Amino acid sequence: MIIIQAFIYLQLLDFITTLIGFKVGASEASPFIRVLMHAGPVVGVLASKLVALALAGLCVYWKKYRLIRWAIYWYSALVVWNLIVILRAPGHIGL
Repeated sequence: MIIIQAFIYLQLLDFITTLIGFKVGASEASPFIRVLMHAGPVVGVLASKLVALALAGLCVYWKKYRLIRWAIYWYSALVVWNLIVILRAPGHIGL
């Protein structure tokens, strides 16, 4: 299903843009992910992605596709936010 593919794709984009954001000096806003990051930024963000995928799997199992659709809107906005943070970072070379 396209909705599942979009969700997985956005998880990957969020993972990548979050790590790039860390490289340019951004910090994590989510208290949940900050706790997970005590094991390291990559491990923390990866763990949060695994939790998101597990919850999406439960939504598929229970046929709650509307929840996944709402999560897609959320993660789309989050990826855009990450890109804005990256582009506004000090020292960023504009295109």
